[in-house]
Amino acid sequence: MQIRVLGSAAGGGFPQWNCNCPNCRGYRSGTLRAQARTQSSIAVTGGDVTGGGSWVLVNASPDILAQLRANPDLQPGLKMRDSALAAIILVDGQVDHTTGLYMLREAVRPWPIWCTDSTYADLTRGNPILSVLSHYCGVEHHRIDLSLAAFALDAAPGVRFRALPVAGKPAPYSPSRDSPVIGDNIALLIEDEQSRSTALYAPGLGAIDARVWDAMQSAACVMVDGTFWTDDEMIRLGVSRKSARDIGHLPQTGSGGMLEWLERLPSATRKILIHINNTNPILDESSAQAIEVGRRGIEIAWDGMEIEL
Repeated sequence: MQIRVLGSAAGGGFPQWNCNCPNCRGYRSGTLRAQARTQSSIAVTGGDVTGGGSWVLVNASPDILAQLRANPDLQPGLKMRDSALAAIILVDGQVDHTTGLYMLREAVRPWPIWCTDSTYADLTRGNPILSVLSHYCGVEHHRIDLSLAAFALDAAPGVRFRALPVAGKPAPYSPSRDSPVIGDNIALLIEDEQSRSTALYAPGLGAIDARVWDAMQSAACVMVDGTFWTDDEMIRLGVSRKSARDIGHLPQTGSGGMLEWLERLPSATRKILIHINNTNPILDESSAQAIEVGRRGIEIAWDGMEIEL
């Protein structure tokens, strides 16, 4: 099984088009040692990546077209209209995880899309992307049943997925915005059936409960919310009145922060921060924060990063 990071940034990407925070300004001026990043998405395959196998897209980023251009094996060119992407899983209904569906409307058959009931409601009522797609390629909707242990997709032979409800916030346009429900946000436990190794993918994580913690401890690799360094990061920079926790993200530092949780994992666990906001100082590869993360044996995701299990 292989997991490829297509996009490692939070909403807006890095640099963000209208942002002049120290990171974005430094990147544009060439004074910051950093890599540009597109918005959050991964792809998963259980086949031979050199043999034209199919892939499952997890989240459809607004940057999907750039991500496909950067990963030519996702466009094998075997037919007039072709793609190695064969199915889509959505972990929530947020703009930065779903807008790319519009860019994939030229598909020659309906997209098999897996999501929870609440995400389906978000994308048919609050922001009706799936309804719009019915006028183009169409959608073959598959319900993620949170009561089931795991599910498999024909597009990823030898791989099983298990959805874990996680603490977070539904999208602003969600019918359940003011009364969140279980399934608004999920993490994915991705298992290689042959090796039985697992990876946990949780780009949005407002808190870590017992179920998520159990999954983290048993996983060979955890790819978890790396959005903000501090809880008040956006407030201090003057770009928001809301804290990290207010918008559903566990910051890396502070009491009960992500670094504390990762420190408690087995030493053999591969630990990766993903979904990194443009304001996060870990994007500066020379910063004290990035050096501290590396010292703790934690990786910072980048576009094109690969994980094999």
